[in-house]
Amino acid sequence: MNLQTNSQPTLPLVEFICLMALMTSFVALSTDSMLPALDIIGAALNAESHQQTHLIVSLFFLGLAAGQLFFGPFSDHFGRKTTILIGMTIFIIGTVICMSADNMETMLMGRLIQAFGAAGPRTAYTAIIRDLYIGDEMAKIMSFIMVLFILIPMLAPIIGQAVLLMFSWQHIFTMFLLIALITLFWYLLRQPETLPLDKRRKINIANLSEAFKFILGHRAVIGVIIGIGFNFGAFLTYLSASQTIFVKFYDVGDAFPYIFAVLALAVGTASFINGKVVVKHGAKGVVRIAMRGTISFGVAFCLLNLAYDGLPPLHFLIPLLFGNFMCIGLLFGNLNSMAMQPLGKMAGVGAAMVGSISSLISVVVSVVIDSFIIDNLYPLSIGFVVCFVATLLCVKFAQQGSVQER
Repeated sequence: MNLQTNSQPTLPLVEFICLMALMTSFVALSTDSMLPALDIIGAALNAESHQQTHLIVSLFFLGLAAGQLFFGPFSDHFGRKTTILIGMTIFIIGTVICMSADNMETMLMGRLIQAFGAAGPRTAYTAIIRDLYIGDEMAKIMSFIMVLFILIPMLAPIIGQAVLLMFSWQHIFTMFLLIALITLFWYLLRQPETLPLDKRRKINIANLSEAFKFILGHRAVIGVIIGIGFNFGAFLTYLSASQTIFVKFYDVGDAFPYIFAVLALAVGTASFINGKVVVKHGAKGVVRIAMRGTISFGVAFCLLNLAYDGLPPLHFLIPLLFGNFMCIGLLFGNLNSMAMQPLGKMAGVGAAMVGSISSLISVVVSVVIDSFIIDNLYPLSIGFVVCFVATLLCVKFAQQGSVQER
C-alpha cells in the first residue's frame, strides 16, 4: 500500500530503493571499509591495544546513537531534505578530522563526529520510507533496500584493502568524501520532500516529552527496540573483532576481505528472501522463525568451541556463522518495521528513538563481549547465545503488550 504524503511524485521505485540503500550504507561503508586498515591505523596512531583499535568501529555507533536523538525531532520539524543536508555536512567534517588525525584520541573524536553526521541520512531514510509505506509493505521495501545495502559490507573491505595497496590509510577517508558528495547531490536533485509543511511537528519540550513518553511507555515498541539492541549487539561484536579473529587468530592474511564478504552475503541473502516472503507470512511470523534459528546456531557455536578449545577450524566456523547471520539478517528489517509500525504520526523522532536506544545497547553489549576476546572464540559464542535469548524475551514482552493494548 502506497501512502504518499507529498503531492509531488516520488522517484521510480527502483531508483528510490537504490538511493535509500546508498544513503543508509554510510554506516556500513564507514565501518567495514576500515576493517583491513585497523592494524595499520592502530600502529600509526600508537594504539594501546587491539581493543582500543576496535573502538574505531564500535564507538562509531555511539556517535550514531547520539546523532539520531538529535536528528529525529529535527527531521520532523524541518523536513527530511534539510536533515540530510546538515547530516552529510557534519559527516564530511568528521571525515576530514579522521583523515588528518595523528593520534588515537583525535581519530576517535573524528569518528564520533562522523557518526553523528551519518545519523542524519540514517534517520531521515527510515522516516522517508515510513512517510510512504506502512506495515508489511514497509518491511518489504526495507528488505529490498537491505539487499542492495548489503553489497556495501560485502565490497567495502575489499575496496578498503585495494586503497591500502595503492595509497595510504588516509585515502579511505577520501573515498568517504567523494561518495558523500555524490549521494548528497543525487538526493537533493531527484527526491522530493516527503513530509509536507502541514504534517511537521514543532521542536518543543511538550512535543518531545509526548513522543518520548509514548515510545518508552509503549510496550510493543520499547520491547522490540531493546531486542534490536541485543540482536545487533551480537553482530557488532563480530564486526568489531572480525579483523582480529580472522587475521590474528586464523592468520588468513589478504583473504580476510573475501571471507568477510562471504559472511556478509548471508545477511543479503536473508534480506532478499525476506522481501519475497514477508508480505505473505507477516513480519512477526518471520521473526519467530529467525529467533529460533539464531539461538540454535548460537548453541551450536558454543558446542563447536568446546570441541576445539575455542578455535574451531574455518571449514566448520564459516558455514555456522553464515547460517547464524542469515537468521540475524531476517531480523534486521522486520524488527525495525515492527518497532516503527505504531509511530506513523511521529516517524522522525520514532526512527531516532528506535535507532538511538538500540545503538546504545548494541555498543555496550559489543564493548563488554569484545573485552573478553583475547585468544579464542568462547566469549563470542557465549555472547551470541545471551544476546539472542535476550532478543527473544524482549520480543515476547513486546508482543504481550500489543495484545493487551488491543
